[in-house]
Amino acid sequence: QVQLVESGGGLVQPGGSLRLSCAASGNIFSINVMGWYRQAPGKQRDLVAAVTSIGSTNYADSVKGRFTISRDNAKNTVYLQMNSLKPEDTAVYVCNAHLCSRDSCRYYWGQGTQVTVSS
Repeated sequence: QVQLVESGGGLVQPGGSLRLSCAASGNIFSINVMGWYRQAPGKQRDLVAAVTSIGSTNYADSVKGRFTISRDNAKNTVYLQMNSLKPEDTAVYVCNAHLCSRDSCRYYWGQGTQVTVSS
């Protein structure tokens, strides 16, 4: 059984920083893309950032220059460093990974972690 477990969310003031982590565990053969999505109340889930197994990255325009995604392949972990946070960054951040287990390759989702940016 594969699991994605996030950590690092919380309450931060505008202009502050947070670092999210997502660790994949279980019957993992290989991990292709890992990424972060976010969903604010009443809105759709949108891609924030993603990173491939060779380190290629992709960011939403709204977070470019403020957020940095990285991954540690040895630990099956992806990180999201969020700087210069704004109230509009408030959302549930959900980890996503396309990985292959012994049986199949598919997307997996974490349970989500709340990020609240407020004074």
